[in-house]
Amino acid sequence: MVGGIDIVTLGATLMVASTPVLLAATGELVAEKAGVLNLGVEGMMIMGAMGGFAAAVTTGSPVAGFVAGALAGAALALLFGVLTQVFLSNQTATGLALTLFGLGLSALFGKGYEGVRPPPTGKVPFGPLADLPVVGPILFGHDWVVYLSLGLVAAVWGFLKYSRLGLVLRAVGENAGAAHALGYRVVGVRIAALVFGGALAGLGGAYLSLVRVPQWTEGMTAGAGWIALAIVVFASWRAERVLIGAYLFGGITALQLQLQAAGYAIPVHFLSMAPYVITIIALVILSVLHRRGAQAAPADLGRSFHAAR
Repeated sequence: MVGGIDIVTLGATLMVASTPVLLAATGELVAEKAGVLNLGVEGMMIMGAMGGFAAAVTTGSPVAGFVAGALAGAALALLFGVLTQVFLSNQTATGLALTLFGLGLSALFGKGYEGVRPPPTGKVPFGPLADLPVVGPILFGHDWVVYLSLGLVAAVWGFLKYSRLGLVLRAVGENAGAAHALGYRVVGVRIAALVFGGALAGLGGAYLSLVRVPQWTEGMTAGAGWIALAIVVFASWRAERVLIGAYLFGGITALQLQLQAAGYAIPVHFLSMAPYVITIIALVILSVLHRRGAQAAPADLGRSFHAAR
């Protein structure tokens, strides 16, 4: 205990609180590396939260809930991909519209699920490792989605850095015209990247409603999708820095809860906004310290592509 704060509980809560944002930010990183600015992440997360919660409650299976959440996010991302890559609609306006669409649609379908408890998601049985002092509860006391999110960060890092498909995806994001001239299907690559990003955003949303809270509440993502977008930018489009940014946000969120539990006389509104404000400030400082981040954005990010132009 330090100042009335349980450090072990803080560390364990940090990993759970970070997981939804980490999943959404990892997916958005892949989409932006392909040159697509997807501002609909918040809408995809809330649709994943709603779809995952409904599926888990209906079937009694949390796994089915996570699958449904990922599919709901992927479906909305596919719609975004068709609108922006096939019909060449403005990426910014379409993303904002889909965020509002997702918030409204989830509120409509979620009315019947308020006050319902979802089936519990079991923890991974690590055996004696979970009983280790300090380290056990922090590192080996979580459900499988926490470890999946960490594995996905490593997989995306390796995919973008070492694989041929990752090289193609980065080429599409840097110069779509040149990639097309070399014979690569720019539209197909971008839509695939968007669907992958949407699936991760939906999975993050499902984690919110099935584990993090766990219940369905209208607008429960509370800006997590926007934080994921900010983390990708300030992390200079690097997977390892996305991990740092997401865990920084989760750490401050967990600390806020611990401060409230310890009875510190800090207005609850200041504590509630602290994770967002401090995360943005810290990531801005990190971006300034790594000035190359200004040139790290994919050159064709946000630009529409048409083969005949």
